[in-house]
Amino acid sequence: MFSKNAKASCAAKPLLLVDATACRHMSLQMKRHLIIGASGGIGSAIANQLDGEVTRLSRSEDGFDITDEASVAAKLSALSGPYDTVFVATGALVINGHEPEKTIKALTPDGLTDQFQTNAVGPALILKHALPLLPKDRRAVFAVLSARVGSITDNNIGGWHSYRAAKAALNQLIHGAAIEMARTHKQTICVCLHPGTVETAFTAKYAGHHKTVSAETAATNLINVIDHLTPDQSGHFFDYAGDEIPW
Repeated sequence: MFSKNAKASCAAKPLLLVDATACRHMSLQMKRHLIIGASGGIGSAIANQLDGEVTRLSRSEDGFDITDEASVAAKLSALSGPYDTVFVATGALVINGHEPEKTIKALTPDGLTDQFQTNAVGPALILKHALPLLPKDRRAVFAVLSARVGSITDNNIGGWHSYRAAKAALNQLIHGAAIEMARTHKQTICVCLHPGTVETAFTAKYAGHHKTVSAETAATNLINVIDHLTPDQSGHFFDYAGDEIPW
């Protein structure tokens, strides 16, 4: 999944970025990419940085509703695989006016349900229907945007209950699916990725004291992480620096 910039740099300075074997493989691997949520900040930046054939899908441009299985099935079944990369860059923090809860007292059934539909059910449906688009004879990556706040172990302050729970559910779904995929797609890497706090409309109101990065920087970081993943890391959760995040 080498980016345009990384590919050029590799040709110029192979010893500084990747080994010679990786450089030789660039011409053979990671040429077809499917980006879902490609109209968003991170999704758009990733699609723009990738080298090769890039297929973009989004709700705003294509009417792709990830919470509607009929929509997911129709859009993905119309594609012709295989894809070396399927990147799910969907997600939402505020849905139908339900903002992150500061206390459990603010939890509502609708807010919780909406979070699960968008941040857990949607990506899981994409994986379900994207399986036929992934090759079985070579390395491929299915990556989905998660969030560090979905880590149960890392939760030391509480709050944001619906969003946290939905992302934790997403992590479990990807982890479980990766175990199954190891039997049928032995070289496919299925992972959750935390992009950091990115400067998009998604995070503008909630960044607070957290250091933010541009969508372009986040995309570069995530592509670099994906490029260095190996099949034995499938089913795990990584941040933008490639460090594993505990469940």
